[in-house]
Amino acid sequence: MTGTSDVSDRSEALTDAGILRYSAFTRDPAGGNPAGVVLDASGLGSTAMRAIAAEVGYSETAFVTGGDEASRRFRVRYFSPLAEVAFCGHATVALAVALAERLGPGEIVLDTPAGEIPVSTAADAAGAVRATLTSVPTRSRPALAAELDATLRALGWAATDLDPALPPHVAFGGNDHLVLAAASRARLADLDYDFDGLGEIMRRHDWTTVDLVWRESPERFHARNPFPVGGVVEDPATGAAAAAFGGYLRELGLVTRPRTIAIRQGEDMGRPSDLLIGVSPHDSRTRVTGQAVPIPG
Repeated sequence: MTGTSDVSDRSEALTDAGILRYSAFTRDPAGGNPAGVVLDASGLGSTAMRAIAAEVGYSETAFVTGGDEASRRFRVRYFSPLAEVAFCGHATVALAVALAERLGPGEIVLDTPAGEIPVSTAADAAGAVRATLTSVPTRSRPALAAELDATLRALGWAATDLDPALPPHVAFGGNDHLVLAAASRARLADLDYDFDGLGEIMRRHDWTTVDLVWRESPERFHARNPFPVGGVVEDPATGAAAAAFGGYLRELGLVTRPRTIAIRQGEDMGRPSDLLIGVSPHDSRTRVTGQAVPIPG
């Protein structure tokens, strides 16, 4: 590989890159969210990484562009099939597990375009690795009426489909996500949206996903994440949106003590995923926990 950003043969780029494939936020490779991992992308430019991510075809691929194994600190970039994204939670979990399997469990620090992301990894008695990432500081603001109206039209939802106790917000946890809470599980399950229309709205506002949620209980939510800006209809597990959602709950005053909240995602698309978020009223960061397993070749 050359260090230039131009790749003339995408197939050769893919073969030489050493792609690892993991499914994150699951113990079963048939569930969770698949991510590509390239542990040595030091010789790849942006065009090459984007081409590889497109050929892998997952919602994101993580590329380690440099770092130091001794200090367990690494530089990382993330690409969807269409574009670079500043941060991706499920690919971070996949990468952390891949590193822990090779270097041993422990603390890892990732330098991402969104900022520094510490990740703690630990193995259970069976050797399965769990990773907990700590997000950059989160923030959340009420969605503007024009943002909300356009999005509801693209989704085919009405204002009455929303839970009035959980108002629409634009939340940040490394990327911006529009958070919309459905009033019922049935509304969340029935997702048939205008792919191009929603993608255009999201590009206009620089949203990475629309985070559709339903509250089963104060400690358990269900989520779906349309991702047309990444060329993907839906993400089965979205760690970055989960981090932003933690900030959303904190901003609404729903976190009055340190809490662990479970998020079930991917169920409606046949790839069940389980994410845990740790949220505290005293810390603007969210801790996102999950496992990842290799996908058999």
